Amino acid sequence: MRRIPSIIWVFLLLFALVNCAKRGSPTGGPEDETPPQLVGAEPALYATGFNDKRIRIQFDEYVKLKELQKQLIVSPPLDQGAYTVTPQGGASKHIDIKILDTLQENTTYTFNFGQSIVDNNEDNPYEYFKYVFSTGDYIDSLSVRGLIKDGLNKFPDQFISVMLYKVDSTYTDSIIYKQKPTYLTNTLDSLTSFDISNVAEGKYLLVAIKDEGSNYTFDQDQDKIGFKKQFIDVPSDSLYELVMFKENIDFKFGRPSHGARNKITFGYLGDPSGMEVELLTPQPEGFRSVLLKDPEKDSLNYWFTPFEADSLQFKVRKGDEAEDYTVKLRKLAPDSLSISPSSTNASIHEKLFLLANTPLTTTDQSKMSLIDNDSVSIDFETALDQKKNHVDIRFEPKPGKRYQLKLFPNAVKDMYGETNDTLSFVFSAKELSELGNLQLELSNVNFYPIIIQITDQEGEVIREQYAKEEKPRYFFDGMKPGKYFIRVIDDANENGKWDTGRFLEKTQPEIVRYHPTLIDLRANWELNEQFKLKD
Repeated sequence: MRRIPSIIWVFLLLFALVNCAKRGSPTGGPEDETPPQLVGAEPALYATGFNDKRIRIQFDEYVKLKELQKQLIVSPPLDQGAYTVTPQGGASKHIDIKILDTLQENTTYTFNFGQSIVDNNEDNPYEYFKYVFSTGDYIDSLSVRGLIKDGLNKFPDQFISVMLYKVDSTYTDSIIYKQKPTYLTNTLDSLTSFDISNVAEGKYLLVAIKDEGSNYTFDQDQDKIGFKKQFIDVPSDSLYELVMFKENIDFKFGRPSHGARNKITFGYLGDPSGMEVELLTPQPEGFRSVLLKDPEKDSLNYWFTPFEADSLQFKVRKGDEAEDYTVKLRKLAPDSLSISPSSTNASIHEKLFLLANTPLTTTDQSKMSLIDNDSVSIDFETALDQKKNHVDIRFEPKPGKRYQLKLFPNAVKDMYGETNDTLSFVFSAKELSELGNLQLELSNVNFYPIIIQITDQEGEVIREQYAKEEKPRYFFDGMKPGKYFIRVIDDANENGKWDTGRFLEKTQPEIVRYHPTLIDLRANWELNEQFKLKD
């Protein structure tokens, strides 16, 4: 018998091992999509006469807590130091709540976990689980439901806190600034509706707040608010609508600072209209000053011709309010004149102007020129806007043309006698084939005047028209291709802009209505849209 060569034995052995490995390889099976299941709780759900210090909620598998700080809503609200929830950062078959503070008597409490409870492996959520108990003899079972809208924007914000404040002998409107609500819920990250459950019978103030500080109170400088003007009675079958808006901030003076050798900056909060700055320090002969709004910040810049002094004393006024300030002067370089264009696009729908960083005093159009890309001289006009500190450039751009604006030396001069060097700016006008036109017909308009606005998807106003009376249609031509929203504002006070509301005055924002669909405007298209306004 001939012997089988060793190399053949090696191949046979490898073949057998590979086949064994194939037969034994696990497929992994389908992914688990089943959420964890509640097994029980100690004390039991809806327990009454509650006086325990620990709650244990048990599940049929290992669970973990995800984004608990955002998702967990406790009503009535408790300070974070009044309880703990575990596990945090790990997994367990139970969730423990430890009560570290004294609870209110005869009160129904709700711990709404939102979507924070997930299984340990696939993050399948046990959605909107509520642990409810009462320190009294019964569970309050009434509820308040409603919808959230935004006063100006197409869609409301996420994570809106909706609150009920008990109206009794101690109630005042200032309660929303100082105290936690009686009941609380949150729309979390996916809902525009709300449901405050386990509420006791009574009269309440209903308020919604975009609680940026997570402190259960209204902070005017950062929070949006929505409210019902009239108190609500519980129980009620009503479905309430709350319109969110950002109030105009109450005016406050800010402390001034020395920003450059020739500039003092005065910050503020709110509307600076009527704000005055007076220099109390004796000034030398020939002293000059100008007060201008900063184009980017909430501040006024006080420009002055510098003189020798260690500090300057100011009185700042607005209406009946006044403050005195002393500004210590530092050794700083002055701001020197700089000119820049507002845009590189030339359009009949967009104003073109030159921005200056120091106060301008004169312009000389004879030291400026405007030519197109064929080197043809273009007629134009200029106007100095000293309040806004810019030079308007007025001409009629033609589609597809490119323009060059030249400023020769001494074309502009600022209050310190500084002038420009030779400057050149280029602007382009798009071809008509690169733009689109929108024609809009409105119907069921029961109120005038109105403001018709075209906005981008972030709510930035792209174009607008003001209508004091009915028109058959509105034209928005020469628009860049893109996706837009159309909205109509009822200008109730006829001031040409949308006005917000105010809680203490019980005023709501002016009504805004949106076209139901997102408009897709393409290049070289004429789009005709009809918009029937709802009552």
